[in-house]
Amino acid sequence: MNIHENKVTKTPSKHWLNIKDQLGDQLAANGIAHDKADTFVADNYKLLKKQGYLTAMIPKALGGAEVSFTDMCAILVKIAQYCPSTSLALSMHQHLLAANIWKYKHQGTGEELLRKVVDENLVLVSTGARDWLDSNGTMTRTDNGYLVSAKKQFASQSAIGDLLVTSIPFNDPEDGWQVFHFTVSMKSDGIQLLDDWHTLGMRGTGSQTVTLNNVFIPEDSIVMKRAKGEFPLFWNVVLTVALPLIMAPYIGIAEKAMKITLEKSKAKQSRPLHTTFLLGEIYNSLTLAQVLHKDMIEIANNLDFEADERIGVEILTRKTLVANACKETVSKAMETVGGQSFYRIFELERLFRDVQAVSFHTLTEKHQHYFTGKFLLE
Repeated sequence: MNIHENKVTKTPSKHWLNIKDQLGDQLAANGIAHDKADTFVADNYKLLKKQGYLTAMIPKALGGAEVSFTDMCAILVKIAQYCPSTSLALSMHQHLLAANIWKYKHQGTGEELLRKVVDENLVLVSTGARDWLDSNGTMTRTDNGYLVSAKKQFASQSAIGDLLVTSIPFNDPEDGWQVFHFTVSMKSDGIQLLDDWHTLGMRGTGSQTVTLNNVFIPEDSIVMKRAKGEFPLFWNVVLTVALPLIMAPYIGIAEKAMKITLEKSKAKQSRPLHTTFLLGEIYNSLTLAQVLHKDMIEIANNLDFEADERIGVEILTRKTLVANACKETVSKAMETVGGQSFYRIFELERLFRDVQAVSFHTLTEKHQHYFTGKFLLE
């Protein structure tokens, strides 16, 4: 019996959302402290791990709670209103789980990793977005496996990660350039973290660069091989499960910015005429973000969808639109509240910093425009 079974497997999704109300003040206080110190939100992760959030979405048959994909997106939105960094870091773990849950349901694979996450309450670290289609690093064949070296940036949660889910290009003598995907323990010889996560926003995500120096990867650890530079069909699955989860924290940021702005505006005895207009603009931007995000979640359909060539384009297009709407919401909130929003002591300043990170998730806006346009021309 896994250690979480009695606690989490029979608990309805409502419980997971309500728990955030109980833990919210602590998540918020910890998040502020870690943001100031440029350190990973380790305290919040301890709370979430203890409550079973890292395994909640895994099917009950494998020891999880089978919280739905849709509900996990809602949970991330809510966590972000207490601590955006905690929510974003957790979304990276959850999207790796979601991809494996999809494989488990549709292909009958992924069970071993999912059970391992439940049994050991593991934290998964991804480098997939940064690697995209080409990946980076070097891979040399050796006895029963490969030696790999690489520098992987933006590895969220790497500060306390257990398993690194990554890829390396390999020039196969027979098949030419390929990209090999594998999972490796973060405690493996040759893996180190750089102290380089000193950023404008999302400072608590622990997204330090991971370096691999002649790390041994057994042959049986390779879970997928694909042609380098080509868009594989499975990437449509990865995008469809990942981006609704990754955008959820930014929806939470936008909602919190709207809430703060409205409270401040209502508290004023008199307010300029333009404030009322600005509130209407903020609400429009927020609604646009929420509706498009809801559409992304519906496309994912609680992981009951097929990998086709168009679904990835639809998700990526909505991602860009959601990202822009979230940034506009927070920017308008700053404008409406005025000069006090520029002070660090005021929460909008941090929300503004954190929301800027939304632009850098796969794909960036112009890259998405080209990707979509190329698809339409084919």
